[in-house]
Amino acid sequence: MNSPVTVRPARVEDAAEMARVLVRSWQETYRGLMRDEVLDDPGFPDARERFWTAAISDERYRESRAAVAERDGEIIGVALAGPPEQPEPGWATHLYVLYVVAAEHGSGAGAALLDAVIDPHDAAALWVADPNPRAQAFYRKHGFRPDGAVQVDDGVREIRMVRAAAERERDRE
Repeated sequence: MNSPVTVRPARVEDAAEMARVLVRSWQETYRGLMRDEVLDDPGFPDARERFWTAAISDERYRESRAAVAERDGEIIGVALAGPPEQPEPGWATHLYVLYVVAAEHGSGAGAALLDAVIDPHDAAALWVADPNPRAQAFYRKHGFRPDGAVQVDDGVREIRMVRAAAERERDRE
């Protein structure tokens, strides 16, 4: 029997494992949507480790929240949310990262990570790959809706999804 998933704030000493989880998740999620040269770049894990180290310890990210999901002491998911780079009316928190390794999809780790980095009552926004029906369904379940904004990042089409502050309250009734 599997032990339960636990979620906790990320620590600097988690950065290498967080990078491993993010790279694995990108490879599982974006293969076929993103260029293989990006996904298989030997420098990708080191770059992601530097990112996580900064996101957890650098003063620039002081208003951000980073969390990890673990099972049996192994990190299986990562999340990061914080103020948007360009503030927009209607939401003050941006979900920058939420990945759970494919073997743990459906375990509750994603929902727990989301709630760990964004208060369930707060308005928020995120960008999600399109197509990525599984992720989009997950975000819809948590009150996020496409707002019509589209961008292409590293060759991947993304749509923005936004959750109004009242969305979660309506969903609970």
